[in-house]
Amino acid sequence: MDRIEQKICDIIESKKDEIMAFGRDIFCHAELGYKEVRTAGKFVEEMKKLGMDSETGLAITGVKSYLKPKDTEGPTLAVIGEMDALPIPNHPDAWSETGASHCCGHNAQLTGVVGAAMALADPEVAAAMGGNLCFMAVPAEEFVDIEFKNQLMKEGKLGYGGGKCELIRVGAFDDIDIALGHHIFPGADYGVYNNSSNGFVNKTVTFKGRAAHAAGSPHEGIDALNAATAAMVNIALQQESFRDEDTVRVHGFISGGGTAVNVIADDVTMQYSVRAKTPEAYKDASMKVDRALKAAAMATGCGVTIETMSGYMSNVVNPHTEVLESVLDDIAAEGKYTNRRDLLEHSTGSDDFGDVATLMPLVHFSTGGYVGSLHNPDIRVEDEYLAYVVTAKIFALTAYRLMKDGAAKAKENIADYKPVMTKEEYLAFMDSMQNTEVVEPTPLPIVGQ
Repeated sequence: MDRIEQKICDIIESKKDEIMAFGRDIFCHAELGYKEVRTAGKFVEEMKKLGMDSETGLAITGVKSYLKPKDTEGPTLAVIGEMDALPIPNHPDAWSETGASHCCGHNAQLTGVVGAAMALADPEVAAAMGGNLCFMAVPAEEFVDIEFKNQLMKEGKLGYGGGKCELIRVGAFDDIDIALGHHIFPGADYGVYNNSSNGFVNKTVTFKGRAAHAAGSPHEGIDALNAATAAMVNIALQQESFRDEDTVRVHGFISGGGTAVNVIADDVTMQYSVRAKTPEAYKDASMKVDRALKAAAMATGCGVTIETMSGYMSNVVNPHTEVLESVLDDIAAEGKYTNRRDLLEHSTGSDDFGDVATLMPLVHFSTGGYVGSLHNPDIRVEDEYLAYVVTAKIFALTAYRLMKDGAAKAKENIADYKPVMTKEEYLAFMDSMQNTEVVEPTPLPIVGQ
């Protein structure tokens, strides 16, 4: 490490208790996507302590804080932390006010960004970097609470379900040239996170039937729950039509259905995600799922409304990981954390860093410090220093090495990157995947009436 890099580590080390306290606070006050009011406020407070003004209310709750004046000659690197959590109220540390818990580890991302900013805002460190840094707190990575998001869209307050997608739409990424992101990964200390992934679309499906007494006169009803059951079978029967190489995943649940055991259900709502390795593949799978849903409605006489919401793009592998790898090598050389696991294989999961990587180079890493399974109530922070402080060091050192020497490495990364889409093409594709299809009920006359 050079002298500035050692200073970065020393500053973060001197702030470790403060950094861990911030991570613990966010962990215990989890909020769902587009509702991260407290979390965003805490981030703004930290940026203000460092002398940075913040742009707030971006994609409802998002925040951008620039290290240098906004008009500083580029490139501009975004150092990104996510704010939202998951609706897992049975986690021991779920916040009682929201029923949400950080079973995704986004609190570690945001804490790492705050910790990195504490060091990178040092005047000597900032002066040693070319271009500009933008510390971003982004909302709504988890594609949950769909009814709430759908309502925001109907009210014209939201365009897309994912936070980074929405930030792209509203122009918050227009002045960003390269991005730096993070995820937690239980089971290893750290690693390069540089794999392809599935993209997806989300569906809200509502079957409309006709209520009747389930025991006395079931023939007078049209059972929306039967339609939902038929739909699940139909979707399962589509599996052999998917190519193995497309890694298609179709999964969902019934989010609302029926009112009583002795009443034929007249209204059932389902949520589905349709994922695949490429946009072409998940578009094909989406049409097959729609076909299965409409067939279930036809078979039972129900009506069905299929609301398709664009989800996330497939992630793009970055050929330039040298800077990040050099940082991880230096962390390993300290001797305390040496269990490195790089994530380079295709993932059938999805996140909206793929949308960012569609437009610009993404440098992405993971850290541990957690035990349990992601998105489950058994996830715990086992090592706060690794989860929060080491994450901050990797964020800060990687940002510095990309931006030192007049941002030479960042410029090299940008020059070699070939965008998958322009912003205009991206928005056009996202909009093309959003539609609502309505099939009216087709009830038969009731026998005997």
